[in-house]
Amino acid sequence: MTSPALEQLAGRVRSAARVVARAPSSVRDDALRLVADLLEEEWATLVEANQVDLERAEASGMVEAARDRLRLTEDRVRAMAAGLRKVAGLPDPVGEVTEGWVRPNGLRVSRVRVPLGVVGVIYENRPNVTSDAAGLCLKSGNAAFLRGSSSAIDSNRAIVALLRRAVVKAGLPEDAVALVEDTSHETATAFMRLRGYIDCLIPRGGQALIASLFEHATVPYVLDGDGNCHMYIDGAADLAMAHELAVNAKTHRFGVCNAVETMLVHSAVAADFLPRLADSLTAAGVEIRADERVRVYVPSAVPALESDFSTEFLGPVVAIGMVDDVGEAIEHIAEYSSGHSEAIVTSDVAVADRFVAEVDGAAVLVNASTRFVDGEELGLGAEVGISTQKLHARGPMGVKELTTLKWIVRGDGQVRR
Repeated sequence: MTSPALEQLAGRVRSAARVVARAPSSVRDDALRLVADLLEEEWATLVEANQVDLERAEASGMVEAARDRLRLTEDRVRAMAAGLRKVAGLPDPVGEVTEGWVRPNGLRVSRVRVPLGVVGVIYENRPNVTSDAAGLCLKSGNAAFLRGSSSAIDSNRAIVALLRRAVVKAGLPEDAVALVEDTSHETATAFMRLRGYIDCLIPRGGQALIASLFEHATVPYVLDGDGNCHMYIDGAADLAMAHELAVNAKTHRFGVCNAVETMLVHSAVAADFLPRLADSLTAAGVEIRADERVRVYVPSAVPALESDFSTEFLGPVVAIGMVDDVGEAIEHIAEYSSGHSEAIVTSDVAVADRFVAEVDGAAVLVNASTRFVDGEELGLGAEVGISTQKLHARGPMGVKELTTLKWIVRGDGQVRR
C-alpha cells in the first residue's frame, strides 16, 4: 500500500472514530454481539481461511509453537465470540466520572473518561488478536485500525470482513474497524508514522517488531514487550503446589507471553523439588538449561548461558537457577526480567509480602500460575495487549486502558483575579 493510499484509509478511520465516540453504548454493544453471532455462524469459513495461512506457515518452516499461535479451530473461534460477549456485558467506561470536587470560588471540577480516538494495533501471527482488539476498541468508543502479519493475512481478512458487516448492521461506520492488508515492512513503518491519524499505537510481537517501533514510530505507543516471566520456589513452598504451578506455567502453552521462561529454586528445597520437576518438564518435551548448582540434581540439563536467563524462549525451553533466599531471587529478577509477570510460591506470608513489594513487574503473583495474567482470566473480558511500561497503562489492557481522562470545569461566570 502506498503512503497516500494508507493515509486515505487512515483518514476514513479517523472520521469513523468520531462517530463511534458519540455512539450510545447500546449501539457499540450491539455491534459486539452481532460479531459474536457471525463468528459462531461462520466459524468454518474462518477455519478454512486459517488453513491457508497454516499451510503457508508450515511450508516456510515456521516452528510448531508459532503455528499454534496462528491456528484457529472451532473451539478457538467460539472462544473469540464468547470473549466479545463478555466485553459487551462490561460497564461502559465512556463518560465515567472518576473524581470531582467544588473549588472555593464555586467552580465544579471533574475528570471524565473519554475514548482515545483511533487505536492502531500492529501485531504478529495471532488472528484472535484481530477480534479481541477490535471488540475492546469499539466497547471503549474507539475505532480499531489493525495491521496484522503476513503469516495471518487470510485469517485476518476473513475476521475483519465479519467485523465490518456487524458494525454496519449496528449502525456504525464500516471503517470503525479497518485492516491494512499490505503486510510489507515499508507499510508497517508508514503505519507507525501516522501521527495525526493514530492516537495510540499498541504493538504485539517479538523483538524485531519492538526494535522497529523504537526506530520508526512517531505515534505515541503503549509497549507490549517481551514476557521473560519468572517463578521463584521459596524454601517455605508447598512443594506439591509448586510442582503443579511450575509445570502449568511452562507447559500449558509454550508460545505465549505469560508462560514462565525462568524458574528460581531455593537451595533448601532443591534436592526434593528439582528431580521431580525435571522429570515432568522433560516428559512434556521441555529442554532444561540450568546453572551449575541446579545441574547437581538435574545432570541431564544443558549448561545455561547467562543470556538464557534474559531470553523469552516462546517454546519448550526453560532456564533454571538456584538461589539461597528471597532477596537473591528478587535481585536476579531485577537484573533479567522484562517486567511482565513474576510469581512466587511460598507459605511464608512475610516472604510473599516482601516479594510483592520489591519485585517490579506489571503483574506479581503469589501461589498462582503466570498463565492467569490475561485480560479474560482477570475479568477484563479480553485484552488488547499487556503493557510492560508504566505510562499510561500497565499490565493487561482492557476497556478502561483504552480511554483517557478529560477535565470538565463548570462555572457560572467566574474570572481569575
